[in-house]
Amino acid sequence: MKKQVTSYVLIRYQFPKRVAIKAKREVPYEIKLAARLVLDELVFMWNKNALEEQINLAIDQEDYDAFNELSKKYAKYL
Repeated sequence: MKKQVTSYVLIRYQFPKRVAIKAKREVPYEIKLAARLVLDELVFMWNKNALEEQINLAIDQEDYDAFNELSKKYAKYL
């Protein structure tokens, strides 16, 4: 896996010359992992709730074909 590095360039303005200070910082693995886990959980819950709403709508409209199709997709979230 490639290392992802965030680079910053800090510039201090001194008249008449300009001095640039370069700083690099790696994002720790734990932070990247935690961010990915949080995003995965959010996407999972979003998709699950969207399917629940579609299933409820299919039940309200008595659309049995849509209900069966959506319930098969929803089974993956259980």
